[in-house]
Amino acid sequence: MEYQAKELFAEYGIKVPQGRASKGIEQARKDAKDIGYPFVIKIQVPVGGRGKAGGIQKCTNEDELVLRYPQVYDLTIKGERARAILLEKMADISKELYLSLFLNRSKRCYTVIASAEGGVEIESVKSQIIKEVGLGKVSPEVAAQVASEMGLEGAAAKDLSDILQKLSLLTTEKEAELAEINPLAILSDGTLLALDGKVMTDDNAAFRHQELEKYRESSELEERAQKSGFSLVELDGNIAVVGNGAGLVMSTLDMLSDSGGRPACFLDVGGGATTESVYEALTLINKMDRVKGILVNLYGGIVKTTTIASAFLKAYDDGIVDLPVYARLRGAESDKAREMLKSSSTNLYDTVEDAISAAVMGIEK
Repeated sequence: MEYQAKELFAEYGIKVPQGRASKGIEQARKDAKDIGYPFVIKIQVPVGGRGKAGGIQKCTNEDELVLRYPQVYDLTIKGERARAILLEKMADISKELYLSLFLNRSKRCYTVIASAEGGVEIESVKSQIIKEVGLGKVSPEVAAQVASEMGLEGAAAKDLSDILQKLSLLTTEKEAELAEINPLAILSDGTLLALDGKVMTDDNAAFRHQELEKYRESSELEERAQKSGFSLVELDGNIAVVGNGAGLVMSTLDMLSDSGGRPACFLDVGGGATTESVYEALTLINKMDRVKGILVNLYGGIVKTTTIASAFLKAYDDGIVDLPVYARLRGAESDKAREMLKSSSTNLYDTVEDAISAAVMGIEK
């Protein structure tokens, strides 16, 4: 979230507006006294378009705060509900810039993208400055060159160079895939201030960064899945997608969406799946009221398909699964697994395309 990115910016000495995040009006009232009016309230969601959707509002007194805080908190923007509300002191802005560093995997380096136009989608800006800077820190010379190409002088140029070097330190030390400031505001005194921020970290590097654990957004079911040794991400559809291997599950999600289906979750049982862990996975799916069916796409390798079949049979016997199941099983012991499930309620298909088509037809239609 924006307020979390700004916490990281402040940790690295990048100047941000005075602000406080809250999840209730009473805490917001207390924060307002510390910040002082006027300020803006900003919905915290992991998507853009907040301003156009009414998710950013100005408050000049307590009456406006009490009126607008619940209005903003109750918004849904691009399917996302508020995670928090940020109260932030207003700034005297003279110009907006764009600055980011992202991990360019195809070239195995970090790339700087900067522009003298900020506050808009960078893809729509024609005058972009793009520089590949390797995997280390951005040097003072390169940072100064970026500032010069942006047309900055004096205090603004010095600040931009300093912020870019600090941003590169953040990305390398936290192993971030993206660190973005948009807009980066030039104030009336010529100094720079990060008005908005986004940081994306690498989940595969999370075990090296326990300090970032506090930023992880997980539901109760997702946390239970993690403790049980498999991956679960809740989505807003009605068809649970189960598979082994993140790539296989992701491609199945894409195929389901392309066919008009709506995924309810991403569930990767993983390479160390056991009958017990898969049974727990089905138990968690059963707790999702929106789920109307289960799509299974498994390719047996390290995990035998008979292990999955045994978990489903146990779940059927215990009344854990009473939803329609559409399954494609291939790989290690798939013939045996199919035979085991033949007399169950599982609908078996030769291809994932057939399974998806049946699931969409049976559930969505």
